[in-house]
Amino acid sequence: MSAPLPRPQSFSLDLSHEAATAALAQAVAGCARRGDVIALSGDLGAGKTAFARAFIQALSGGAAETVPSPTFTLVQVYERAPAPVWHFDLYRLERPEEVYELGFEDALAQGISLIEWPERLGPLLPRERLDIALAFAADPNARRAALRGHGSWEKRCGDLMP
Repeated sequence: MSAPLPRPQSFSLDLSHEAATAALAQAVAGCARRGDVIALSGDLGAGKTAFARAFIQALSGGAAETVPSPTFTLVQVYERAPAPVWHFDLYRLERPEEVYELGFEDALAQGISLIEWPERLGPLLPRERLDIALAFAADPNARRAALRGHGSWEKRCGDLMP
């Protein structure tokens, strides 16, 4: 019997439309657990908030809820199972340390953190995380997602592959 092939810790996916982005978010939500950090990067309009919205809805148990972008509030918290989801939009952050004023330490300890514009955290970005970089594709409705797992996400990334 041959040994199983190692699971990749990084891979890319073509997302042909917003429903494909939502399906990826649902798959990630199915693997998420307390203490997880999911770092969402990409240009304005690349689909970070659409991903976050679908992720939060996937954990809602079917209850419809408006999930606005936290661009102006910088963070929104949603009570979900298996843990509260902290949705951060750090676009307007001027210094990485400002994230502590948003409850960042509580989010890391007690919840699942979805972080848009994670590069704004600089050295404060947790090492254990799932990076999802969203990019525009040739079709205006399509996106390309590059996923890279760090820490425990290295093994769990394989579960997200189609």
